Amino acid sequence: MLQLFYHSSLEAGTDEAGRGCLAGPVTAAAVILPPDFKNDLLTDSKQLTEKQRNLLRPIIESEAVAYAVCHVLPAEIDELNILRASITAMHRAIAQLSPTPEFIAVDGNKFVPYQKIPYACVVKGDGKIQTIAAASILAKTYRDAYMEDLAQQFPEYHWQQNKGYPTPEHRKAIAEYGATEHHRKTFQLLPVEQLSLF
Repeated sequence: MLQLFYHSSLEAGTDEAGRGCLAGPVTAAAVILPPDFKNDLLTDSKQLTEKQRNLLRPIIESEAVAYAVCHVLPAEIDELNILRASITAMHRAIAQLSPTPEFIAVDGNKFVPYQKIPYACVVKGDGKIQTIAAASILAKTYRDAYMEDLAQQFPEYHWQQNKGYPTPEHRKAIAEYGATEHHRKTFQLLPVEQLSLF
């Protein structure tokens, strides 16, 4: 059973999705759950099926004390770098929470303090802390929906399936059609041996 980290009624969990993608935003969510929140299905979004994530999303949204989701788009990712962009997305999501959290539980091992609120980084926290798990599910489902919408405008990249991750199919499309405004130009979009085709 996942737990609260700090045992505070105003603990926010935060997590991101899409750090390793070649296209699309990095998306972060922040969630404050009621202390008595329980759902046996809730865990790291990567351990769940798409159907399970989509089942949990409205439950989290309806039962959360507060939640927020923020996208940082590729141009800003290229300007900041992916780590800073991920933390920026987390900060912006936290900023939208009302009430303001008393403690922040962060997935991973890197964070920048936000407005002097106490925080802890938890490696693989999305499988340990329920507020982080809830944030991981919102970040993943919102980002997936964003990429599925983009896929309708750019069907040749198959984003409805690969969600912008560096699959062979995605890289083949980049080699054939080039990069779009939604690709991260500071990322290696093609393997070295294919760069001459780009």
